[in-house]
Amino acid sequence: VQLQASGGGLVQAGGSLRLSCAASRSIFSMYVMGWYRQAPGKQRELVATITSLGTTKYADSVKGRFTISRDNGKNTVYLQMSNLKPEDTAVYYCNAERLPTDYWGQGTQVTVSS
Repeated sequence: VQLQASGGGLVQAGGSLRLSCAASRSIFSMYVMGWYRQAPGKQRELVATITSLGTTKYADSVKGRFTISRDNGKNTVYLQMSNLKPEDTAVYYCNAERLPTDYWGQGTQVTVSS
């Protein structure tokens, strides 16, 4: 499975961005999809995940601001980010997991200016 993330960029605090992650294989629907992020000098952390049935989970720091969704027909997962804060600045990575296997995308930079 290859994952291609896109949609990152530079935005002012309070702004919005939508990240997309396209998967290369039609079995996408069987995987738990997730977004993780890594800020400079920090460990990679979970942002949000969504199961094949649409059950979602969010980090406390993004609840109410970020929304994860998926389109199984397009093999794509999205992360809608609103009310962005400077502390959201990080490289965002897409992940596809079906234990014991998982796959990572190449990451997309999100920078939020104050």
